[in-house]
Amino acid sequence: MRRSRLITLAVSVAASLGATLTLAVPAQASASDHYVALGDSYASGVGADNYTAESGSCKRSTNAYSALYNTKIKPASYKSVACSGAITTDVINNQISALSSSTTLVSVTIGGNDVGFSTIMQTCVLQGESACVAAVTAAETKARTELPGKLANVYNGIKAKAPSARVVVVGYPVFYQLGTPCVGLTVTSRTKLNAGINLVDDTIRTAATSAGFKFADVRSAFVGHQLCSYGDKWMHALNFLNIGVSYHPTAAGQSGGYYPVFRSAAG
Repeated sequence: MRRSRLITLAVSVAASLGATLTLAVPAQASASDHYVALGDSYASGVGADNYTAESGSCKRSTNAYSALYNTKIKPASYKSVACSGAITTDVINNQISALSSSTTLVSVTIGGNDVGFSTIMQTCVLQGESACVAAVTAAETKARTELPGKLANVYNGIKAKAPSARVVVVGYPVFYQLGTPCVGLTVTSRTKLNAGINLVDDTIRTAATSAGFKFADVRSAFVGHQLCSYGDKWMHALNFLNIGVSYHPTAAGQSGGYYPVFRSAAG
């Protein structure tokens, strides 16, 4: 009897321990996710090469962070409708329709074009410091007064179409490392551009948090890999031969900067 009781107790403890260990292992829900990626050129992967034929001028790359997530995690389904040049109204009018009640994971990078990222960079490169500072200042005003409402419209649209989805809002990297020798734009211009990007990211983070979404902040991941840094560059500098990739992440920027930050936030 005594031996029988000991065996029974041991089996019971082992079973309980097994259950405890099972519960302690993080749930791997990612494989069952139905994932849709939304956004602009930073989401589509402009600058990362290997664009899919079906994406046309939207330039969706197989090296974009969402495509890397699909390759590595293998969710139940994956669709990217991110598109180069997209603004918030493009997401609402052309991209959110890809969502449904069965969507369980959504990523979105949007807002940079609403404040004029590409136009600002052209101004800074072609027109000099004074024009650059003025352009960024105007963009900062838009970021403060117009961008929150535009982002709220996007986020509300996502909630309406995919009410059960986990939503990860992914931000932008700061372009320049300051305090290092650097050709091209002046220190004043580079400093002002960084400040403008930080404001946009902070505005996006506030809006995302208000909506109950996660914000994936890539800024720290890119430190040491920015333009003017000493490390491997994860951003394209101005490229007159392929102007569209200028100031966009490289494939290494998507895989080394964007992907791990998004992966962590996606759960």
